[in-house]
Parts: sequence; structure tokens; C-alpha cells
Amino acid sequence: MASTVSVGDGLELSRLGLGCMGMSGTYGAADWDRSVATIHRALDLGVSLLDTAAVYGLGHNEVLVGRAVHDRREQATIATKFGIDRSMGHYQQAFRGQAGYVKASCDASLVRLGVDEIDILYCHRPPEDASIEETVGAMSELVATGKVRHLGVSEFDADQLRRACAVHPIAVMESEYSLWTRDPEALAPVMAELGVGLVAFSPLGRGFLTGTVDRSALSPSDFRAHNTRFVGEAGDANEAIVAGVRRFADDLGLRPAAVALAWVYAQSERLGIPIVTIPGTTRPERVDENLAASALTLPAEALAALAPLGDLVQGERYGVR
Repeated sequence: MASTVSVGDGLELSRLGLGCMGMSGTYGAADWDRSVATIHRALDLGVSLLDTAAVYGLGHNEVLVGRAVHDRREQATIATKFGIDRSMGHYQQAFRGQAGYVKASCDASLVRLGVDEIDILYCHRPPEDASIEETVGAMSELVATGKVRHLGVSEFDADQLRRACAVHPIAVMESEYSLWTRDPEALAPVMAELGVGLVAFSPLGRGFLTGTVDRSALSPSDFRAHNTRFVGEAGDANEAIVAGVRRFADDLGLRPAAVALAWVYAQSERLGIPIVTIPGTTRPERVDENLAASALTLPAEALAALAPLGDLVQGERYGVR
């Protein structure tokens, strides 16, 4: 069963969570029934943290998660996010945070999820149309009225995080963190000072670090088929990172995915902050594999040798060509 970790203001989370975004088409077509089966398998194993957002599939993902947990609500910790508005199209998105928008978005999420309370509500990105104080102030009112239990932010910088915490306690910050994406490390001292835990999304590099992604076979509807880390010369160069992970995995008798995930967990002590991961999958068997990886302890020499691989990465996280 999944172990747990305490973060923020007494919030207890499963150390391994489940990222649900890919169940709504980001990485190509997904199967509803198999996705629901994946969520059920996660809950069976004590993987209780389910991560979704209003923008995933334009609401589809929240509906899916809500349907999957409708008779198992007490087993699930539901985290959702507001703030990325793509009503004008994917490439004309806006990051919103006005108080009225925050409250309306929360109400819509509650309806789609079919729940009375959201366990963690995130501001998905720093708002462009409102101050941090206005946005987090509106979020705090949602806590006061019982619609939300805990607050989170996503991809904030140090100053933004401090300002948010000055308005209301922030339990967790969700940011991309993996062997090839180290950005949150610079914020770790501030997070430790403020008592904010890290929820690491894409800890397996959107699948790249597992060594199982056939880049030539990605469908046009798959975000990775156009992402600069996966395609062209940068994609070819990044294969060296996968080769490095695979080399250590072979030496240890493990899968590359297990090594990459175990590396992320191992950084918690070094950075001085609790780390939860939310690798995404649409396959029940992957939940079992990821859970096994979360219990691994890599030898110190492997951790030291893996660390420099992140310096080799080419391409932007969200770069598109």
C-alpha cells in the first residue's frame, strides 16, 4: 500500500499520487473505461491523491475523476486547479485570477466533480489579470465557506509564493520536477521556510525518461509530438539522458522508470522539503509499477552519477515547433 507524507498545514497525502491529465487527450486518445479502471486501481493501492484541473479536456477530466470516485469519495484526495483559460483557443490562453472568476471556477469544478468539497484547490499559474493577494484572498474565502479544504499554487516563483502565504497558508506547490527539470530546487529554501510541500508533476519527463516512448510514432494530437524536448535534434540529443538512466537501471536490475522516480523521492532529504509525485498514466498496471518504485532506495553512488544527466537536456519544457 502507498505510504503517506505530511505537507503544509497538517495535510496528509499519499507519497505517490496519480496525474489524470493524460486521461483527457493531452497525449493522444485515451479510453474512458480504462482510465476509470486506473483510478480504481490507484485507490485500491492507497494511492489516494488524484490530480486534475478545470482546463484538462475543457472540463472532461474533472467529470471523469468525479464519476470514478462517486462511490469511493472517502478514499480519494481530490486536487484540482483553476486559472488557465483557453476559451479563446489553446494558443490564446490567459492566466486568470480575479476574485469573481476564482469563485465561479470553483463552483463549476464542484459540479463537474460531483463533490461538496475540494481537498486541494490550486491556482494553476500566477494570474495575469489580478494580484496574488486578490486571487489567494478569494481562495481563502472558499476555505472559509467549506468548499475547499487546503490551498495550493502551481509554478510560482519565490516572491509570489511568499505573497500567497502571507494571505493564507499554502500547503503545496505543484511544479514540474524530474531528472531533466530541476527548476523547483532554487525555491526549496523558501518552501522549507514557509512549510510548503512539493507536488512534482511529470516526474518521468512525460514518459521520455522511461525509455518506452517511440517518438516516431506519436500521434499529431499528442503534445509531445510537437514539443522541442521530444522532436528534432534536441529530441535526439536527449536520448543520451535516457541511455544514462537505462545504464544505471540495468546495473541495479530495475526499469528506467523506477530509477527516475526513485531519484525524485531521494531529493526530499537533500532539499529539506516533503515531495509527492503524480506521474500520469492511463494503465492500471503502471500504477502498480510506480508504487513499487516509490519504495526504492537508490545507492548513493547511483544518485550522484544520475544528477549530472539533467545538465544534458535540450529543448524547452513547453517549447513547440
